[in-house]
Amino acid sequence: MAKGVLVALFLAALVAVTLPGCGEEGAAGGATVTVYVSAPMGGPEMKAGRQLCDGARDEAARQGEVEGLRLKVICLDATEGGGRWTLAQVGANARRATEDSTAIAYVGEPDPEARRQSRPIVDAAGIAQLAGMTGREAVARVWAAIADGDESEPRRAVFDAEG
Repeated sequence: MAKGVLVALFLAALVAVTLPGCGEEGAAGGATVTVYVSAPMGGPEMKAGRQLCDGARDEAARQGEVEGLRLKVICLDATEGGGRWTLAQVGANARRATEDSTAIAYVGEPDPEARRQSRPIVDAAGIAQLAGMTGREAVARVWAAIADGDESEPRRAVFDAEG
């Protein structure tokens, strides 16, 4: 009996987590979608990481709403302990983005080796990774992809344009 209750609770939780947002079902007008930025927020690369994150946030605020969607930027620290990025933290950041049904893009780490760790994780979830540009440029490209694509499926629109 307890096993059946646990299964029912698990299924109810799964439905509650997967229905909202824009993952597989698309996004309704007025929805908030999310761009994740993974960058060093400490250590010797902190300045570059903060610029990447601040630029993404500034562009999201400047654009406001596009095609009835609002954009939220979440910045994740790719460093641990000594202020250096680690493959474990980069992987954890990418996995966090994939667990969010509102995630539509992942602005990858400034370091190419770190991006090689995160790209397969976000690609498998159908989330585009944008890299080699400023945060401002990345968010502008996300908005352009949504405007040019199917705004009811922003994750797919961005992945098709940038993935």
